[in-house]
Amino acid sequence: MKSEIEVLSNKLVEAFLKGKIIKPLPLRFTKKLSNAQKFRRLCESKINEPIIGFKAAGTGIPVIKKLKEKEPFYASIYKKNFLKSGKKVKINKSTLGIELEVCYLVKKSFFSSKNLITIKNVTKYITHMAPCIEVVGYRQRKKGITSFGDLCSDFGANVKFLIGTKKKYKKINIENLKTNITNKKVKQSVYGNTNKVYINPLNSLRFVLNKLKKDKINLNKNFYVFTGSTVGVVPILGKGLYTGKIDKLGSVKAIIT
Repeated sequence: MKSEIEVLSNKLVEAFLKGKIIKPLPLRFTKKLSNAQKFRRLCESKINEPIIGFKAAGTGIPVIKKLKEKEPFYASIYKKNFLKSGKKVKINKSTLGIELEVCYLVKKSFFSSKNLITIKNVTKYITHMAPCIEVVGYRQRKKGITSFGDLCSDFGANVKFLIGTKKKYKKINIENLKTNITNKKVKQSVYGNTNKVYINPLNSLRFVLNKLKKDKINLNKNFYVFTGSTVGVVPILGKGLYTGKIDKLGSVKAIIT
């Protein structure tokens, strides 16, 4: 007989691939981040879809402190969930909200680097940067966030990523860029700043790259890193067009249905 963790991971993988919703996972797999990480890795090992990058999650320092964690975590992002700006995203009752992020395109040469990634040397691995929207939610019948393990165990709770126009990387003051996400139809507008992202998006990128090194991950191709929300998890108050804007980077759109 298959073990419980094998059965549950198979169910979550099927839900991830087919857009289904299952009953909540037992707390023993989700309460502790370390257990959730193991469960996520097991699920990811069962998916034969191309990985295009990784996301940083739990990057808000106030949230890290509130949930008594030490640092963020990361999860893989699959090509099937990666869309161009302006595409439609269908949501359900397990959708948590929408986020506005800075993403970087990273050179595959990173994987052959020997040294620790620092704020000083991380920029040499970046080719492009862009604004992106992440729609976040569970594949489970659950709401809210009680721990990082909730999010991590469910593929990092990523539903879809929509990317704006990529710009060739150049050094800008990424520590203090104003951001905004708006749905005019429901008169919803939320402002933020890139300094809400684990000190700043470059630091979040550094964090993810060092975790990839530690876990001996190698895609052998250029890849994206999504660095975390500049506006927190914004509740989706209504369907329609959401537009995200990041100063000096541009805009990105998602149609919520």
